[in-house]
Amino acid sequence: ILPKCFRCPTLGPVYSCLLSPGLNTPWEIDHHYLCVPDGPAGNKCMFSISGFEKPSAIQQRAIKQIIKGRDVIAQSQSGTGKTATFCVSVLQCLDIQTQALILAPTRELAGQIQKVLLALGDYMNVQCHACIGGTNVGEDIRKLDYGQHVVAGTPGRVFDMIRRRSLRTRAIKMLVLDEADEMLNKGFKEQIYDVYRYLPPATQVVLISATLPHEILEMTNKFMTDPIRILVKRDELTLEGIKQFFVAVEREEWKFDTLCDLYDTLTITQAVIFCNTKRKVDWLTEKMREANFTVSSMHGDMPQKERESIMKEFRSGASRVLISTDVWARGLDVPQVSLIINYDLPNNRELYIHRIGRSGRYGRKGVAINFVKNDDIRILRDIEQYYSTQIDEMPMNVADLI
Repeated sequence: ILPKCFRCPTLGPVYSCLLSPGLNTPWEIDHHYLCVPDGPAGNKCMFSISGFEKPSAIQQRAIKQIIKGRDVIAQSQSGTGKTATFCVSVLQCLDIQTQALILAPTRELAGQIQKVLLALGDYMNVQCHACIGGTNVGEDIRKLDYGQHVVAGTPGRVFDMIRRRSLRTRAIKMLVLDEADEMLNKGFKEQIYDVYRYLPPATQVVLISATLPHEILEMTNKFMTDPIRILVKRDELTLEGIKQFFVAVEREEWKFDTLCDLYDTLTITQAVIFCNTKRKVDWLTEKMREANFTVSSMHGDMPQKERESIMKEFRSGASRVLISTDVWARGLDVPQVSLIINYDLPNNRELYIHRIGRSGRYGRKGVAINFVKNDDIRILRDIEQYYSTQIDEMPMNVADLI
């Protein structure tokens, strides 16, 4: 049974591990944030667990609305605590049965959400399982039969578990779509609707993303009820701490030489290099290794065990340079990453924001470098104009900015 009330050493009773009764404004979350029991030593503020000194703007504005039971559409820049926002809110509504379902576009992001929830809910004995493709179906069934308060997963595997009646949806109170614009895009939209049809009619829906184009917001009328909208102006989406540059390369083959010249800069901390295709990732990885540069790589065609191993190495710092497709562009959080290289410019403006947002997490400095051929200049200028940002030519002392 989950505890409902603790005594904060400085604030007195804190109900449902979240907010004291009678709070009138979301700003008061700053002083009445999560307190959880910390054994004989007393209680611990959940900020110390989630890594924030105080609530970010999105946490201050969204958490109270979500725990009130409102449908919420929440947009905030990369690295501002969106995952903790909905994880904290989910923990508020739990009892014994599966209460919350969180869907994410990639296996790695679903696994990361599970880890955040287990860390935040550690003192509440929260059970959370990640239902993701490429893993053992029997293990999913066993875990779900055991009972989980929260399920985080990718749409395909989650829907499979619902059809097998291993994931029982009758008690679900909240559906969270992380990276909501990607989840409601062509590739996932039908799977999301398949899952949604099995949920109780009164299910609360929460959408979270750094980018929420107008067409996605229009679509929400189909499955949300009078949602609270917490949105960010386009010209505020690029984080101030991320310096953006371009390198002019006349030919595609010159990109490789440019990357080799930059390698010493890449390894100052950690770097992610984005390519637009899996084939390009494999080709570039092989070329870099042939030139005796140490790199790792990841894309969606790799076996799940290999993807997990690469992620573990990169998170630990054992691997310092990762070459990837956009499977790595959304949501993944490795605070040591301070440099992003767009070996290929992304195919749309939203992906650009998500890619560069892998650096400069939580107010840290970051650098994004774009390799630009002559026929890419139009795309770069479009990104600048759309987000009211400036992308300058890369200076010689770029290493000093990281």
